[in-house]
Amino acid sequence: MGISMKTVSWMRQQGHDIVHLREQNLQRLPDNKILEKARSEDRVLLTFDLDFGYLTAISRKHLPSLVIFRLEDERAESINQKLSAVLGQCSNDLETGCIVSVGESSFRIRHLPILHT
Repeated sequence: MGISMKTVSWMRQQGHDIVHLREQNLQRLPDNKILEKARSEDRVLLTFDLDFGYLTAISRKHLPSLVIFRLEDERAESINQKLSAVLGQCSNDLETGCIVSVGESSFRIRHLPILHT
């Protein structure tokens, strides 16, 4: 399951410039191309797919930022509520580069780039 178009509509109502890959017929784009597109368009990627966290970590780049949802309740209403909290508290982090992992009762921020030791 991907991010709902209901969430896209809700984000637009909040004044955010958001696009869904489905709107551009790019829903089958490979993950690395999705990351490149998000980086080149200066966008934050919203996803349920943990692979994006791994690919972003190994890239050692500052952007794109990710919000990864790790929720049992994937309904748009639940996502919108969690996203509202993340955006309210993490907007500066998302602008400079981070991965936000959103769980049922909290979220965690990891700043980019992730440098391996």
